[in-house]
Amino acid sequence: MKQVVQYVSGGRTVLEELPNPSAGHAQVLVAVAASLISAGTERYVVDLARKNIVQKAMARPDDVKRVLQKIRSEGFANTVSQVRAKLDEGMPLGYSASGVVVSCGRDVQEFKPGDRIAVAAPHASLVTASPTLCAAIPDHLTFEEAAYTSVAAIALQGVRLARLTLGENVLVVGLGLIGQITVALLKAQGCRVYGLDPDAERLDLARTMGLDEGSTAAAPDAVRRFSGGYGVDAAIITASTASNEPIEFSAEACRQKGRIVLVGVAGLQLPRAPFFAKELEFTVSSSLGPGRGDPQYEEKGIDYPIGHARWTAKRNMEAVLALMAAGRLPVDKLTTHRFAIEHVPAAYDLIARRTEPHLGIVLRYPAADSRPAARRLDLAVPRSDRGMVGISLIGAGNFARLVLMPALARHHDVSFQGICTARGLNAVHTGEKYAFRFATTDVDHLLRDESTSAVAIATRHDTHADLVIRALRAGKHVFVEKPLCISDGQLQRIAECVESLGRDRRCPMLVVGWNRRFSPAVRAIREHFSGVRPLSVTYRFAAADLPSTAWPQDPEVGGGRIVGEACHAIDTCAAIVDSPPVRVFAESVAKSGGAQTNDDRVFITLRHANGSISSISYQAAGDRSGPTERIEVFGDGRTATIEGWDAIEMWAGNRRTRASGHKDKGHANELRAFVDACRTGGGWPVPWEQLYATTWASLAAVQSLRTGLPINIDDPLE
Repeated sequence: MKQVVQYVSGGRTVLEELPNPSAGHAQVLVAVAASLISAGTERYVVDLARKNIVQKAMARPDDVKRVLQKIRSEGFANTVSQVRAKLDEGMPLGYSASGVVVSCGRDVQEFKPGDRIAVAAPHASLVTASPTLCAAIPDHLTFEEAAYTSVAAIALQGVRLARLTLGENVLVVGLGLIGQITVALLKAQGCRVYGLDPDAERLDLARTMGLDEGSTAAAPDAVRRFSGGYGVDAAIITASTASNEPIEFSAEACRQKGRIVLVGVAGLQLPRAPFFAKELEFTVSSSLGPGRGDPQYEEKGIDYPIGHARWTAKRNMEAVLALMAAGRLPVDKLTTHRFAIEHVPAAYDLIARRTEPHLGIVLRYPAADSRPAARRLDLAVPRSDRGMVGISLIGAGNFARLVLMPALARHHDVSFQGICTARGLNAVHTGEKYAFRFATTDVDHLLRDESTSAVAIATRHDTHADLVIRALRAGKHVFVEKPLCISDGQLQRIAECVESLGRDRRCPMLVVGWNRRFSPAVRAIREHFSGVRPLSVTYRFAAADLPSTAWPQDPEVGGGRIVGEACHAIDTCAAIVDSPPVRVFAESVAKSGGAQTNDDRVFITLRHANGSISSISYQAAGDRSGPTERIEVFGDGRTATIEGWDAIEMWAGNRRTRASGHKDKGHANELRAFVDACRTGGGWPVPWEQLYATTWASLAAVQSLRTGLPINIDDPLE
């Protein structure tokens, strides 16, 4: 498949060749026939990408602040490496397309192969989307007209937020693509419309869309006369500018208790005097409608009941398609340019350089190919990998790209084979950067690959258990980023798989990404307490705050933050005391109302098999710039502390020893141990019993929160 990609570093807008995606359980796969460039939105992205590093920093001061915080917590070199990798990656462009359904996931009932649909998806010859972001195209509409659907739904959501009724007077500021559609929608609703745009030709076009009156410059008297001397009932700002003038003029133009809706981009310095005197309302519209940005809606395909949300993103898409079919939204008048998808760089040069007037820019795609989908793309000429450990990667998210791959790439006895992601873009970009042999969207390609002896899994948590079992049964060594799994049922399935395969030198090996046990700091502490048992350990883990809607908080996807991240602390404590946990008790702060979870403000107490005890404070309510992780260990007249994986202090015999952990959390050492074990066939870097016990303890901590009782390792987990 082909996809339009914008690279942040260097500013290149290119058409990439990627492996074909496949539909997930709650998705449709669509062969795109046409897509629409949203010139205002996409110009902003392209312009930002084409700026130099200083200009990028000035345009995104919040990002600069986050980088400075990361330097304080993780060190300069590590942060710079990750920032460079982030700037080097590509991002898909576009969000408004139309085409034909190729296949449907097992949970999709609304559509079937062959259906013509509009879809909120990027510029690509094949796309996947939830049915909640798709709408059926009426029979006599063309794909080109239907490609306007998502953009038109944005305009419609702005109109809905203005809460207009028949006969009201409305000011539209900015008559670009969304402004023109807004005019037509307002006329379809029976409103009188005054337009403002510096381009006289756009005013003329807007008149063909139904505009009643307009001007090329702010004309307060003309707007007052247009509204019978009262002022307009509402103003909808669809312009894209850094200026505050659209807000100021709209406030002046509105009547008492008027409404202003910002759909485009403008300065947000609200002038207090007119807002106070007139009691004006101001609203920022956030895209296609309710559901946009909600993982339950967009990823799981769970629609909102119509009685609770009459106009969702999908229903707005359906509404604009119906207006197009009725001839009340003539989007065909808006198309100024058409480009074949192969000529997409010229299209983006046009909007970036503004070489000629433009409005609706449509990208056209060739007819869908009837041949089987090509879900593998060869990236490099095969080379001699004799004597090296062939590793394939599943998942290329932030952790894989910014941490896992740079660490693996430093090992000269590793050769990269296949890389697999759901959509292919990250697979190709990361694959080319690290010289993988091929990229794919099909896990089976990796598992069947004879050159692959080990698989690294860095996908979302809910997929870990199934991928681990499939890879082990395929005879591959497995490194899986934490957690191992997110439910007791999954843990038992993995345990059965491990036991059935055995754990000798000839059998595949499993390593879980609990890297902190491999850090220089933990190694120093273990040596300091060599031969001393039992120990007492306290571990304070100050995690970044995450909203309850974030996927790591979802029990079905991320498993929650105890299972997904506090497991790091559980494993580290087990490594320090050199004994697995056998009893767990957990308590969280009292629920104080609201949407936030309290599972990430918790104390966990562990009893270990050798009599040691650990206390873990996992807290997500602190300031992001505050201290993150601190460990204290006590036993037999000795004390030790680790602060931020850097400062190490150890006391014994009334003498203090200091050392530095260099903010090294153990990723490199962990991967070195994994690669060495793969190459030599030695023992597992961490015994299976410890992997099992740490996973069990994280699951048991959640159950303890729910029951209020301590959980023993022999107790059943529900």
